[in-house]
Amino acid sequence: MGLAGPLWTRREEGGWAYGLQVQRQHLNPAGVLHGGALLTLVDHALSTVAWQALQRQPCLTLQLDSQFLASVAEGGFVVVRARVTQRTRSLLFLQGLATVEEAPVLQAQAIMKVQPP
Repeated sequence: MGLAGPLWTRREEGGWAYGLQVQRQHLNPAGVLHGGALLTLVDHALSTVAWQALQRQPCLTLQLDSQFLASVAEGGFVVVRARVTQRTRSLLFLQGLATVEEAPVLQAQAIMKVQPP
């Protein structure tokens, strides 16, 4: 994650928000935020929310589905918020939304596998 940041975090009512100030190193050849960089941020946010929901028990991303909704220019500040939507003994299901100035840029759904302690 050191190469994907610097990352920003903020405690909010009911959870956390994770953010990234888009810099030149995050851009693709078209000059906008690289999709892989955005997915890395989203996967990190979803994984951290899952880890917290499991009282700091590790988990692995089994599936991450995403829909890109808009591009992000250099200087944009991306914020990701995520939540657990369902839980079984061995799986967590999550949803996440990445926004820039409250406008959606990516939505995601994930399945996380709970790892033994």
